Amino acid sequence: MSTMMLKGALVALAAVTGLALPCIAAAQNSPWLVRLRAVNFDSDNKDSTGLGLSVNNKVYPEVDFSYFFTPEIATELALTYPQKHDVRSEGLSIGSVKQMPTTLTVQYHFTQLGAFKPYLGAGISYARFSSVSFDAPIQAALQPTLDKHHTGLALQLGFDYALSKTTYLNFDVKQVQMRTDIHSFGTKVGELKLDPWLVGVGAGWRF
Repeated sequence: MSTMMLKGALVALAAVTGLALPCIAAAQNSPWLVRLRAVNFDSDNKDSTGLGLSVNNKVYPEVDFSYFFTPEIATELALTYPQKHDVRSEGLSIGSVKQMPTTLTVQYHFTQLGAFKPYLGAGISYARFSSVSFDAPIQAALQPTLDKHHTGLALQLGFDYALSKTTYLNFDVKQVQMRTDIHSFGTKVGELKLDPWLVGVGAGWRF
């Protein structure tokens, strides 16, 4: 992601949040919503090194904290712990890596549909890559390394379904930019674009 795109995303995020702040007084009595989700990580796996690199898809737990400035405008921070993936070349495992995806979005919630409450969101994703390990022959032959951090854009849609005033069912889809440069003997040889779809289902509680 280019610096210009990142700056634009930050400006847009700040602008929407700034517009919402004067309306805090109009927010619902319980502005906080916490959700627990099971999320399916479905990677795009586009590799430019020529080695056919990819990581496996997986399901993992996620928690998010949302704050409603108004009944319609909210911000959400979605978190998990570092997730371990196999690193593969042409489908064969050659090592492993942990990645920890974090997203921060600003959302618009549609409140005119009763218990069914759809929303749209946009914001920023951050991924940290750690515990990179390659099989001994690969390490000796190529001395591969990965960039440890990446910041990108995130788009989101989903809905909450109110079971009561404080309890919700949730379905959520995010598409995030998640990429890392691949180096061999210290020289960049390509880029692995994970750019996953994150599809989650779970429950939420207002308090």
